[in-house]
Amino acid sequence: MARNGSDDATRSAAQVAAVEGLLAYAHKRARWGGGSLKRVHQAIALSRELVAADPKEHAALLARCLRAAAAILVKRGQPEEALPLCLEAVELCRPGGNGPLFMSLVHLSKVYEALQRLGEAAATMTEATAVEPD
Repeated sequence: MARNGSDDATRSAAQVAAVEGLLAYAHKRARWGGGSLKRVHQAIALSRELVAADPKEHAALLARCLRAAAAILVKRGQPEEALPLCLEAVELCRPGGNGPLFMSLVHLSKVYEALQRLGEAAATMTEATAVEPD
């Protein structure tokens, strides 16, 4: 039987904090090299667990992790691997819209640019500019 109590809330808060820490570490390591992609993949895995428990609450966090991984991959010259991550981030953010959707669309546009798919990049940026801010 599933429990919904203070233990679950504490566990969720701890996982969110762990994801935030992994993202911060990955961001710093991305500038110095090494380890950043591994940390982002750990953050994605933890975020997927959170989304499984409460999709509405944690979808934006997972999208942020996916965007971080995509940005690292683009910097490493691997936009093909970044594309599915950005597409997933956009789909996660569509229901909520606003800032997370805008950011996901901007990242997707950058991936399309890196792939030399300039028409899709422009269309994605046009869609991003139509998103209402928070």
